[in-house]
This record gives sequence, structure tokens and C-alpha cells, in this order.
Amino acid sequence: MKSIIKILKRFLPPYRKFVILSFIFNILTAFLNVFSLMTIIPILQVLFKIKETSYSFIPWDSTDFSYFDILLNNGYWQLTQLIETYGGSQTLMFLSIILIIMTLLKTGTAYLGSYYIIPIRTGVVMDIRNKLNNKILTLPLGFFSEEHKGDILARISGDVNEVENSVMSSIDMLLKNPILVVIYLTTMIIISWQLTLFVLVVLPIMGYVMGTVGKNLKRSSFEAQNKWGELMSQIEETLSGLRVIKAFNAERKVSQKFESGNNTFRYMSNKIFRRQSLAHPMSEFLGTVTIAIVMWFGGSLILGGHGLVDAATFIYYLTIFYSIINPIKEFSRSAYTVQRGLASMDRIDKILNAKNDIENPEHPQKIHFNENIQYKDVWFRYQQEWILKGINLDIPKGKTIALVGHSGSGKSTMVDVLPRFYDIEKGGIYIDGTNIKDVKLYDLRKLMGYVNQEAILFNDSIYNNITFGVENATPEEVERAAKIANAHEFIIASEEGYQTNIGDRGGKLSGGQRQRISIARAILKDPKILILDEATSALDTNSEKLVQEALENLMLNRTTIIIAHRLSTIKNADEIYVMQDGKIIEHGTHDELYELKGQYTQLYDVQTNVSSYS
Repeated sequence: MKSIIKILKRFLPPYRKFVILSFIFNILTAFLNVFSLMTIIPILQVLFKIKETSYSFIPWDSTDFSYFDILLNNGYWQLTQLIETYGGSQTLMFLSIILIIMTLLKTGTAYLGSYYIIPIRTGVVMDIRNKLNNKILTLPLGFFSEEHKGDILARISGDVNEVENSVMSSIDMLLKNPILVVIYLTTMIIISWQLTLFVLVVLPIMGYVMGTVGKNLKRSSFEAQNKWGELMSQIEETLSGLRVIKAFNAERKVSQKFESGNNTFRYMSNKIFRRQSLAHPMSEFLGTVTIAIVMWFGGSLILGGHGLVDAATFIYYLTIFYSIINPIKEFSRSAYTVQRGLASMDRIDKILNAKNDIENPEHPQKIHFNENIQYKDVWFRYQQEWILKGINLDIPKGKTIALVGHSGSGKSTMVDVLPRFYDIEKGGIYIDGTNIKDVKLYDLRKLMGYVNQEAILFNDSIYNNITFGVENATPEEVERAAKIANAHEFIIASEEGYQTNIGDRGGKLSGGQRQRISIARAILKDPKILILDEATSALDTNSEKLVQEALENLMLNRTTIIIAHRLSTIKNADEIYVMQDGKIIEHGTHDELYELKGQYTQLYDVQTNVSSYS
């Protein structure tokens, strides 16, 4: 119960108005149902002569009888007057009209009770997905290196749906079913507290038996949702790697892996759904058993002449008792749904409660890049092994520097810590003497532009990809950026020009076109610091020439950091830094480093010889 209340307190406050309205209409529904069913008593007792009694009017302020007895007596008296005046047929029609009106009101309030629940349902789902999406955008990159994309997608889709169902069931458990149970139970006590006492002895036995069924459902649901996340990850990897899968004829291997995991998920789902499906037939059976026991007990008293109520009232009592069975059964069904929702909430919370160490400072400083960027004794590691070891580096404004070295030497990490994609553990990085940890992330990253080895584009128009992250850009500015990036000609030749959709990850464009769109995006942003991750290494000769020209246009009068894979492209860099095992082991111009006959010379000669051989 604490978990249910915790979920509701967490998600319902914005929808308090709808909760109150639903609560009010649920109360009205319960009362109207009680009064509509009450027409059974006069129909049986008076119209069908089950109990022939003459009634006389009792004053409403009489102290000789209880108010309930006065209400029943005067109701019967009024009914006998109607029969004497209009006859049994018209009186029956009159009662039928009352029943229709009461039922119409009851179904109307029941609809309104559900009507005001719907905004809560859709609102909670919207809020959770918004929170998840916003949290994903704020979490550091290190979080996602340990998580599967497919599993995160599974949490946003399947797990959120489970929480939605859980919230709805929780509302029913606390705001609807209890109302029905209390009002129906109160009515039963008023009719016969002795018979109700017997009922209250039987009902807990039914509840205990049903409670044992869902004891382990939360744990089973948690395991199943984790397995579903694994399957989603496999699908995501398959979609991303289809070209490689087909090239290596690995379709069967991938298929077998997925089928194996899918079969395991099916087995786990079978176990959960079978247990959940057992709730309804079990509650139906136990409810019928309970009604049969009450019917036998009450009927025996009536037939033996020891009835606590008359036969007609007993039938009404059974009708109310049958009505109370359904909300009690809903408690058991809701319990299973809530358990599954709690399991999904645990998985969602793994994202929502993830710690974000990269935050804005409490008292941010202004930043102006007019002098230099300095790495001072910088140390960094992802897990145990140090990736950067005591890096010291000075990059004057307007200079172009290049980072070279074998894979795993720390080149990419060097540029990733500059915009604080990761935070260093020792030392400091300074821009004009200001530690980047003392600056707002937005202000820091606003200084920088990226052109990656693999152009990262979005399933949108060319125009929106170029203006990505740049507010209030004019069409003229976008066109100018595209021209500088040598992209304007192929863009206007496209079917819809700048409004052409480029597909998922820019799949409708060639590699060179994607890269030039990426460069145009960087040109439009007009960053003071430019980071290039060898943007031409994966292109053919013709595309490389166009992209290289675009890059040269982009680099004019900017501070540029190049992660170099082809050393021939960085001969003109102002300073080249050679990295090995997280340290800078050599630095200088191309000619100076080549004359050293060290690591740079070996790297350059290997590439030159390979190129000549090719």
C-alpha cells in the first residue's frame, strides 16, 4: 500500500482537480446504484403479494421508530396508495420509470467518473516520458556507455505503459473501489448488521487466498521487462548493423540469437500472464462461493422462521452483496497490475535517479575567449585505467593544433573533456584563465563547433539540419553557410531544395554530402573553437576535395583542434601533438617532428609507404 501511495503522490498532484471530480462522481454512482436497486423491495413485497401488509403513515419526527424504518414504512404506504388509486399496472410503470431514471443518472455519473480519469491517465504518461527524455538529454555520455539503447527505448515505451496501467489501478484501489465498498457495506449493515457480520467473517478468507497468487509477480515482471529491454537492444543493433550482417552472411546467427532471447521472454511472459489470468476466474469462483454461503445461511434463517429480514429485503441484500463483490475482485486485479507497474517504475527510476556529476556551478562566471585554452596537469579515466595522464597543453587563440597517435592513445578523450562531455578527475582546463567547471555548460559549449568523422544528422529537412541548435537563422544565412561548405549546388538540385528530407541519419545523401551539411551547420553556428575529427578520412577522392575546401573555409580565423588520422592533412597545422598511452610524447610542427625521427616519423612513414604501395 505504501508503494501505491508513493506512486500517486509522485504523479497525481498536477491533476488534483480531475481526481476530486472523479471522486465526487464515484460517490454519486455508488449512492444511485443503492437507491436504484432498492426498487426491488416494493416490487416484490407489494405488487406480487409476497408480503401483504397494510401500512399507515408514520410522522417523520416520530421517536418510536428509527429513521430507516420510517423511510421504508412511508415508502410502502405511498406505494399502496398509488396501487389503490391507479392500479397495479400503472404503479408498475411508475416504478419502471423511476428505475430507468435512476439507472440513467447512475450510468451518467459512472461515465463522468471515468471521463475525468482520462486526463490523469494521458497526463501521467506524458509527464513520465517528458521527464525521461529531459533526463536523457542532461545525463553525461558516460551513463550511456554502460546502457543499451534498446533497453532505454523499452523503458520509455513498455515500462511507461505498465506504470500508466499501475497508476490507473492505484486510483481505482484508492479512489473508486473503496467508495463502492464502504457505501455498499454501510447499506448492508443498515439492512442487517447480524447478516453482515457473518459476511465479514467469510470475505477475508477469499481475500487471503487471492493474495497468495500475486506474491512473486513484481519480481517476475521486473525480470521480464529486463529481457524485453535486451530484445529491443538486439533489434536496434540489427537495424544499425544490417550492412555488416549481410556482408558477413550472419543473418542466421543474428536470427538464432534473437529467437533464443525471444523464446526466453515468451516463457517468462507465459508465467506472468497465466498467474495474472488466474485472478479473474479465481475471484469469480470465490465470489460465487461466498454468495452461495451467504444465501444458504440467510435463506435457512428465513425458511426456519428466524429471519433477520423478510424475503424481499433479503433478495435486495443479496443484490447489494453481489455488487460489493465486483470492486473487491477489482482489488485483486489491480494488485497484479500495480505489482507489474512497480517493477517497471524501478527500471524507469534507474534513469530518472541516475546521478549527473556534470552540472552547472552555483555561481557561474562569464567566459570570453580572447587569449588561449590551457590544459594543466589533466588526469582522466573512465573506470580504473587512466586515459589521460598529466596532460599540459597551451592552445593560443586563432591557432590550429592537431592531435595524432595510435587508436586508444587518448586523442578523442582530449577533446571530449573540453566541452565537459566528461569531467576530469585531476588538474584543470582553463579558457582565458577561467576554469571551465566555473562556467555554465550552455555558455561553454556555445563557443564550440563540431565536425565529426561520421556526420551526425537527423531525420529532418536539410534546412533544419543546418540550423540545428541555431536560433533565428534567416534563409539567407543558411544559404550562405551552404555555399561556403560547397553544399548549395547539390541542395538546390534536390527534389525540394532546402526542404528535402534526408532520411534516418541522412541515409538519402552520400557520405560527402552528409559531411558538407555537417560543415554548413558548423559554419552557421560560427563557433570560436572548432573541433574536427578527421572529417575526410572516410570519403572518396572527389568528395574529399570538396569537403577539404569547405573545411579550409570553416577554419579561417578560428581556433581549431584536429583529431588527425591522415597525417598528410595536418602538415600545415601550427602545432602537432603526438599522444601515446594518455601522454603527450612529442610536439612541434610537421617538419620539426619529422626531423626528430621519433613516433611521429614512424607514423608518417608507415602511412606514406602504404599510400605509395596502394
